[in-house]
Amino acid sequence: MRAVVVPEPGGPEALTIVELSDPVAGPGEVVVDVAAAGVNRADLLQRQGFYPPPPGASNVLGLECSGTIASIGDDVTGWQVGDQVCALLSAGGYAEKVVVPAGQLLPVPEGVSLIEAAALAEVACTVWSNVFMVASLQPGELLLAHGGAGGIGTMAIQLGKAFGAKVATTVGSAAKAEFVTDLGADVVINYSDSDFVEIIKDLGGADVILDNMGAAYLARNVTALATRGRLVIIGMQGGVKAELNIAALLNKRAAVIATSLRSRPGGEKAAICAAVTEHVWPLVSQGVVRPIIHRTYHLDEVALAHAAMEAGEHTGKLLLTIS
Repeated sequence: MRAVVVPEPGGPEALTIVELSDPVAGPGEVVVDVAAAGVNRADLLQRQGFYPPPPGASNVLGLECSGTIASIGDDVTGWQVGDQVCALLSAGGYAEKVVVPAGQLLPVPEGVSLIEAAALAEVACTVWSNVFMVASLQPGELLLAHGGAGGIGTMAIQLGKAFGAKVATTVGSAAKAEFVTDLGADVVINYSDSDFVEIIKDLGGADVILDNMGAAYLARNVTALATRGRLVIIGMQGGVKAELNIAALLNKRAAVIATSLRSRPGGEKAAICAAVTEHVWPLVSQGVVRPIIHRTYHLDEVALAHAAMEAGEHTGKLLLTIS
């Protein structure tokens, strides 16, 4: 099978398509013929040598995919060869075939094409697990989602609104501000000319902040939190080390939480996938929440897809079509 690996860390040119043996399903696993794979910022970090796959995982890039079940291992129930699925992966999505623990499969939601489904698993599982399962966002609360025009941001806006929250988001351009406003964001902050901290404080503070910046935004996020607010850090685009004002956190009785979806044990991932199937997929089937896809690239264009992700001008998801 054809697959994308990175022999040596580097820029998009480091991405290399190689021929590998087809994977074989072990107990509790299935093999999926991949139709499309999502491109995520974590893939860029892995390409650069900063985000290695978990121990025992494939060195093929790709944290999500959609496709058709080709074979099933022992002890797998509820799935059949030929089922169309999308999958949350530890690695391996940038390939013609991938082996997946059965608990990390999700059905393709009704009304969504097989290619479009590749845009859903990672963002839906990330937002649901962090904003709802970890931070317990409640109806009427204020959610601040940084980077609202990206894959995670567009899903956070849609799910926050669907469950009755008020949603604020940050973007980097007027065009993206218009885009997320049309998507349903209540408060849109263009960080190129506005300070999100003062705007959020004027609204009474954010009850939940979903942050992909890490160190660069830590102090400002804590300042922007409401009393009993919850800051959930899911990325390190702005660095890994920062000073935390414990007094400010104590005064607000607030919490700072950092999570990584990729490194969680299989049982936790299976529970998240089951919760997403139960709570999010009906909204997708109803059209309340939809996959936001900026562009698809073919597997042979993987370097172009990574370059586009790095440029940051896209809105929503970038996909690789595999077969």
